[in-house]
Amino acid sequence: MNNNYGNISPYTPAQILNEQSYIENILRLNKGKKVEIYMSFPDSIEWKDRVFRGIIEASGKDHIILSDPTNGNWYLLVLIYVDYIKFDESINTSEIFYPDI
Repeated sequence: MNNNYGNISPYTPAQILNEQSYIENILRLNKGKKVEIYMSFPDSIEWKDRVFRGIIEASGKDHIILSDPTNGNWYLLVLIYVDYIKFDESINTSEIFYPDI
């Protein structure tokens, strides 16, 4: 099935295969895209659930760096608290992980 998801990647297949975090790989392939990141903080009374909106600047094995051009804020978000990420456009993926898309 082809959903016309973009398969444009600045990384070689070997670079992607060296990574163990698939979420990190997808985020890296979509650097520069606008997203909404839905997060839950179970131990917090004040910040139980939050939505962060902005541009993916970078990602690592345990974090996402997001910039919000509407207010100039930058966020370092820990992946363990991410519920899901919403993209407003197609998601770039790697044919290595998703050969049928």
